[in-house]
Amino acid sequence: MHESELEEPVKLRLIGRMTFAPGALGGSVRVPGDKSISHRALMLAACSAQPVSIRNLNKGRDLYATCNALRALGAVIQWSGADAIVTGGSLHDAVDTIDCMNSGSTARMISGVCAGANLHARLDGDASLRRRPMEPVAAQLRAFGARIETTDGRLPAQIAGTSEPQTLGFILLSPSAQVKTALLLAGVFSRTAITIAGDKGSRDHTERLLRYWGAALSSDRERVVLKSAPVSFQPVRVAGDFSAAAFFIVAATVTPGSAVRIENVGVNPTRTGLLDALQAMGAKIRLENARDDCGEPVADIMVEHSPLRGSAVGQQIAVRAIDEIPVLAVAAAFARGETRITGVGDLRNKESDRVAAIVRLLDATGIEALASDDGITVRGGIPRARGAAIETHGDHRTAMAAAALASGAGALEIDDPASIAVSFPGFIEMWQAAQAAA
Repeated sequence: MHESELEEPVKLRLIGRMTFAPGALGGSVRVPGDKSISHRALMLAACSAQPVSIRNLNKGRDLYATCNALRALGAVIQWSGADAIVTGGSLHDAVDTIDCMNSGSTARMISGVCAGANLHARLDGDASLRRRPMEPVAAQLRAFGARIETTDGRLPAQIAGTSEPQTLGFILLSPSAQVKTALLLAGVFSRTAITIAGDKGSRDHTERLLRYWGAALSSDRERVVLKSAPVSFQPVRVAGDFSAAAFFIVAATVTPGSAVRIENVGVNPTRTGLLDALQAMGAKIRLENARDDCGEPVADIMVEHSPLRGSAVGQQIAVRAIDEIPVLAVAAAFARGETRITGVGDLRNKESDRVAAIVRLLDATGIEALASDDGITVRGGIPRARGAAIETHGDHRTAMAAAALASGAGALEIDDPASIAVSFPGFIEMWQAAQAAA
C-alpha cells in the first residue's frame, strides 16, 4: 500500500442544480462503508502504536475531516482506495486549527481523543457546524478533567486534555452516541476505566469495535462499563452503511415495479429502526445471508414494492432511525392514513433543521406534514412532484430523500447535489444505475 491522501470529494462536477427522475429500482446495489463506524475505527486505531488495517471505509467528505483531524494530532494514515492503515501512538498537540468542516461526529468525538490523550487543539467548522450545539459533549468532558472553552456553546472551541482524569462515572442527559463515544475515547486514550449511564439504546458501534479489538467492556441499553483499553488491533472491515441503504429501501418500497437487493449492509439493531417502522407499515423487506463481520451483524437486504399504511413511530424506534427520519417521512407520504413520528426533536440541530426540511420536501408534492416540538405527523396520500424544486440547505440526507421521493412521485429538482458527497460521493451514479436496471 502506498502512502497517499484521502482526497476531498470533488464538488466541481456537481455545481448547480440537478433533477432526480421518477422510476422503479432494480438489480443489486452495494453501498459504501458505514460513516459512523468509519469515524470510530479511524479514531480508535489512532491509539495503537502498531499499524492497524481498516477496509471499506466511507470516503465521504465527513471522513476527510476526521482523517485530517487525526493527522493534525500526529497519526499516520496511509490510503489505498477505500482501505487504510492507521498508526497512532505518539500523538501531539495540534499546531493549527482543526477544521471539522461539516462533521459534527468529527468535532464531538475528536474532543474525546484530545481529552484522554492530554492534547491541546482548537476546533472549528463551516457555518452549518458552527450553529450546532457542542456544549453537551464539552460539559461531560469537563467533568472528565479537560478544559474546554466553546463560543456560546458552539464552535470554535479550545480544548486542553488532562493527564489526571477526575469524574469516572457519567450520566447522559439524553441518548447520544456521539457524546457516549467521546467519553469512551477519553477513557481509552487515558487508559482509564469509566462508566456511562442513561444510554437508552443509542448506536453501539464504538462498543462493538472496542470488544472486537480486545477491550474489556460490558453494555446494555442503560449502561456502558469500560474496564480496559483495546489490546489486539486485528484488521477490521467496515460494514455497508445502513443509512445509505435506507434511500434505496424506501424508494423500492414506494415505487411500483421495484425489486432491489442491497448487499453487505450493516444491520446493527441500534440502527435498523427504519426496517421496524417500514415493516409495521406493510413493507416487503427481508434479510438474506445474515452473518457477523468483525463484530457487526451484516446481511443482504431484499426490497419489493408494497402498498403502505400509516403507523405510529415512537421514541424507541425513532432513536434507532434518527438519521433515516427524512426518508421514513417519504415512505409515510405514500402510506394510506396518518403517520405520527415522535421523539425526534434533535433533528432540528442536524446539518439543517431536518423537521422543517421534511415539511418543505413533502409540501412540494402536495402532502401535508405537521411539525411539533418533538415530532412530525404526515398525512399520506398520492404525492405528485410535477418538477418541483427543493432547497436542501446543504443537507446530504435531504438531497437523497428527494431522490427517493422523486422515484414514486415524479421529477424533483434539488439545488445542491454536491452536498451528497458528505456521506455518499457515488450516490447519483449508483441511483441512476439502479433505475436503469429495473
